[in-house]
Amino acid sequence: MNVTNSISAQPVLALRGIRAVVPDGAGERVLLDAVDLDLHAGEIAVITGRSGGGKSTLLSLAGLLRKPVAGDVLIDSESTATMSERGRTRLRGKRIGIVYQNANLLPNLTALEQLEVVAHVLGRRKGATDRARALLADLGVGGQQTSLPGQLSGGERQRVGIARALMAEPSILLADEPTAALDPELADQVSDLLARVTRDRGLATMIVTHDEAPLAHADVRLHLADGQLNPHGQRD
Repeated sequence: MNVTNSISAQPVLALRGIRAVVPDGAGERVLLDAVDLDLHAGEIAVITGRSGGGKSTLLSLAGLLRKPVAGDVLIDSESTATMSERGRTRLRGKRIGIVYQNANLLPNLTALEQLEVVAHVLGRRKGATDRARALLADLGVGGQQTSLPGQLSGGERQRVGIARALMAEPSILLADEPTAALDPELADQVSDLLARVTRDRGLATMIVTHDEAPLAHADVRLHLADGQLNPHGQRD
């Protein structure tokens, strides 16, 4: 299925004919079958589906963390199909921010250091501390700069995780079950935050989730079943 909308600009992220499989006994099981998706600046796509149905695989392919069996991932119309692993890693670092379900913060680093290390890895040390402090303040955790992950609430950890994903000033934001570990009130707050940073920063945002909270802000609502993306509401 080809999923597009009426926006005329070139998509920031485009998936073309994506196919992914996993071993299944003597054969294989198809997780994604000729999946197409366009995502534009300022848009949020929310993708639901059953556990093990391929949502996280789709996100990892969009994030250039793995290669599809067939198809192509294009970033600003640039094909990555034949790109070297080094090239994919470099492009991911510059253009893609990833938010994980449990924030995946490094346990021995403070909130501020979580962001600073991103700048150091990317070789963008100049002004990194000021950028990190500004991001944490913007995302509502400016008062927790010196706190370790174990000293933060679940919602605070997720806010720091989002700030870390934004540290490289990406154009694409990918979120894997960002509200799954949160109570309903915090889930709504994190969903609101993801929507705000998407609109304010002109990001192309993809969220895969079991939770209903992110759907409230979605421009594109899809359900993954039997390897296909379908309009939300069509269930397996």
